[in-house]
Amino acid sequence: MKIKRNIALSDSGFVFNPSTGDSFSTNPIGIEIIKLLKEGKNEDEVKKHLIKTYMTDEVTLEKDYYDFVNMLLKLQLAEGDESEAKN
Repeated sequence: MKIKRNIALSDSGFVFNPSTGDSFSTNPIGIEIIKLLKEGKNEDEVKKHLIKTYMTDEVTLEKDYYDFVNMLLKLQLAEGDESEAKN
């Protein structure tokens, strides 16, 4: 999965999709996930980084990560195979 190239992200968590004119806000962890995906990190790299940085367990991270990724897809901020976003 990739964040669409035209998506703008501010350091304060403001996310703007110029294709649709929609804007959203996200928390610091959401900012971090979006930045990592924009850098081209794959799912495993993102999850390993989050587990290490926030010292969380893998089960909790899996659920929260996939909820967030599904939201990115639904809001048309990301593109990729929806099978990557598990429920």
